Amino acid sequence: MIMTIEELYGKYLECGACVTTDSRSIKGGELFIALKGENFDGNEFALKALEAGAKYALVNADSIAALSGHPGVLAVDDSFIALRQLANYHRNHCYVDGKRLTVIGLTGTNGKTTTKELIRSVLSAKYEITATEGNLNNDIGVPLSLLRIKDTTRIAVIEMGANHPDDIKHLVEVCEPDFGLITNVGKAHLLGFGSFEGVKRAKGQLFDFIAAHGGSVFLNADNPDLVAMAEARDGLSIIPYGQVFDGVSLLPSTPQQPFLRLEIGGKTVNTHLVGSYNAMNVLAALCIGRYFEVDTDAAIAAIEAYVPANSRSQMSRTERNVLILDAYNANPSSMAAALDNFDAVQAEKKLALLGDMRELGADSLKEHLAVVGRIASADFKAYLVGSEFRKALDEYGPVDNILGWFESSDALASHLEKEVPEGACILVKGSRGIRMEKTVPCL
Repeated sequence: MIMTIEELYGKYLECGACVTTDSRSIKGGELFIALKGENFDGNEFALKALEAGAKYALVNADSIAALSGHPGVLAVDDSFIALRQLANYHRNHCYVDGKRLTVIGLTGTNGKTTTKELIRSVLSAKYEITATEGNLNNDIGVPLSLLRIKDTTRIAVIEMGANHPDDIKHLVEVCEPDFGLITNVGKAHLLGFGSFEGVKRAKGQLFDFIAAHGGSVFLNADNPDLVAMAEARDGLSIIPYGQVFDGVSLLPSTPQQPFLRLEIGGKTVNTHLVGSYNAMNVLAALCIGRYFEVDTDAAIAAIEAYVPANSRSQMSRTERNVLILDAYNANPSSMAAALDNFDAVQAEKKLALLGDMRELGADSLKEHLAVVGRIASADFKAYLVGSEFRKALDEYGPVDNILGWFESSDALASHLEKEVPEGACILVKGSRGIRMEKTVPCL
């Protein structure tokens, strides 16, 4: 028998609101949701999940598991659609003081995860927060994030990523945010979006939803693209912030004080973040904190306590060098920001290890040529990794401060084991698929 969403929600509550899509993570009592993709079929593992201790397994009605007669098997027409529906149903049945739970949705080309973590940190100074874990920001991660909302949650912060034109539209339909934030719009996933205008249209679907449902957006008033996008949507309520808008000064970084420091209203904010490009992420979190009446000193303390992880704007010292590890992802916008910041770093010896930027489609050669040209005029030396940089170097010609090109991060790591840099400030950046973090043990 096909489960209704109401029946499925009852089973979800029986599991203590504990859901997983990975049969390997079963600890006991979960609702296992069997998802099917191009290269996998979770339905094949449903009975094993039940054997491992899952209370229920949600499967497609046409699967072998559904025909097994096991009492723990729950059947639906499409488990992926059911996951979305279950998450949305839960979102709309969570209340705080008789009002529907507040959800803040955020997206953007760069800085989503860092900004989300900063917002979580600031709001947690006053409220119990449920936020997207890691970067689970896709069509599976967003529903799972919503299903983690507890009775004690007071605000949910949901990060949304997008590779294709309608991704954000589908995600906001699931999480129904009351507030929105777009960190920025830039050149990323151009293979999927088609153009920069396509990026703006796709990210702008968050603004579309907020405007249509009477919500508000936190807006970087210094960003002309975001301001134009907001102004193009009638009736959109705006809560502005910005470095210029708020009269914020950035204090200079030095080898002794390498992290981002801001002067705000007579108060100094000392972060553990690298790069001036993170200033807007900090200001977004502080703006949201102000709106939700978090004490200013408590908000600043939360920002100062936040330490980035997962290769995002991380700075560390090894026995030989100072590392700026920003290798989680790369696109033309984030690469330009990282290189501009690296150029401004005060250090006698600087070295950039840069991997390809992927998913740029027809613009790939042009954007990699721009990076090569940027390096040619910089005061640091560089190693490059990947086939796209190879094409750019072949067209651009020799560059004195590019020390070499390597097919893979493994090949560069092998080279660095033989010629280990010492006494340098080293930037490590590239798209996730290039795995530039493999070079770190050599540094």
